[in-house]
Amino acid sequence: MIRLFVDGELREGGEVVHGSEQSHYLANVMRLRAGDELLAFNGRDGEWRMRLVDVGKRAARLEAIRWERPQIAPPDLDLVVAVVKRARLETIVEKAAELGARRVAPVTTSRTNAGHANIPRLTAIAIEAAEQTGRLDVPEILPETRLTDLLAAWPAGRRLMFCDEAGDALPALEALAQSEPGPWAILIGPEGGFSPEERAAVRAVPGAVPVTLGPRILRADSAAIAALTLWQATLGDWSPRALAT
Repeated sequence: MIRLFVDGELREGGEVVHGSEQSHYLANVMRLRAGDELLAFNGRDGEWRMRLVDVGKRAARLEAIRWERPQIAPPDLDLVVAVVKRARLETIVEKAAELGARRVAPVTTSRTNAGHANIPRLTAIAIEAAEQTGRLDVPEILPETRLTDLLAAWPAGRRLMFCDEAGDALPALEALAQSEPGPWAILIGPEGGFSPEERAAVRAVPGAVPVTLGPRILRADSAAIAALTLWQATLGDWSPRALAT
């Protein structure tokens, strides 16, 4: 069944009105007509079965008819990723949504050689991925910032899985097995790697956990997918140990 992210409140008998873009998607792409049903979520009220009341060129009107699932929050996991070329950054955001990251924070580093992150475009990609994967929220795409500024304001209590290609850290599975669930972030660097000064600054963050992702140097999108998978399997909502806490 089609799933749709909506901004409005979801409650029994309530209505949600979508604009022309969503109306076009429902009527012309998915070929829905008045009376058809779909699922909707807004990140707050769980998942609801909706009936399409009417659909036109400028708007589509949906009515909530039944509550299907309660709201469930994903693990408190941020993905901090250096800005890379557009296509790869879009892939990273899509896979972060699929793999359960709660937030994605694009950062610039001394070796960043790509343009700025297109936050509206990345948000749209995150929404589409959330709709397709069955999650009940959309990962927040944070404003682009400098890595140094992010580290200077690092929140106390949030661990940082630092994917360090220098190779002088524990393998990720071993390091994560020695750690505990809780608020975490994963840091993925730029195509040129981190500068020595940046590596030292990251390692100086309280709660930093340097790890390696194997014997090969991975591109940023591959590294993000690998790191998210390992974290979820060890400390996230794939892990019986984490779910039991």
